[in-house]
Amino acid sequence: MADIAKLEKNLKSRGFEYLYFEEASKAAEYLINELSGKSVGIGGSRTVEALGIYEALQGESDLAWHWKQEPNEARAKAAIAEVYICSANGIAETGEIVNIDGNGNRLASTLYGHKEVIIVSGVNKIMPDLESAIFRARNVAAPLNARRFNLDTPCVTGELKCYDCRSEKRICRGMTIQMQPCSGQRVRVIIIGEELGY
Repeated sequence: MADIAKLEKNLKSRGFEYLYFEEASKAAEYLINELSGKSVGIGGSRTVEALGIYEALQGESDLAWHWKQEPNEARAKAAIAEVYICSANGIAETGEIVNIDGNGNRLASTLYGHKEVIIVSGVNKIMPDLESAIFRARNVAAPLNARRFNLDTPCVTGELKCYDCRSEKRICRGMTIQMQPCSGQRVRVIIIGEELGY
């Protein structure tokens, strides 16, 4: 079971803003209110999708999400949005945030180019330390994502783990470890007391 108090303390000490919601519906309500009227880029995220934010903000905000719009145009538009929202593939109780990506759009956007980044995560992504958060990102989140796309990679056709393959279909091409918000950037980390996403 995740040590939420330890996570909160360490995220705050690193300069991240921290919010906790017991239920996804309460987090969604908060986010819809916060994002209304803003330009919002959304990174590929089952967690964000489950919250229904994109649908709720239609007509209220200038949205860019490559899952719901033409991918290349949406990624370019998301890169210059005022706010960027996504999830994490692993969060260490020690306060580091880990993400893995194939296109790099989420990685770049969580580090640079936005006034604000919001990272939303279920408790299932919280791990005791950085090493286990990286392990989770590589051996749980990435293979499950590859299976969702039914890719021809060892993590889909074999055991659920990272094989560090060189497949052309590989979706784990880059990884970031965010130790603190990058200079001048506001980063809110929202933890939800439910299991959400990969």
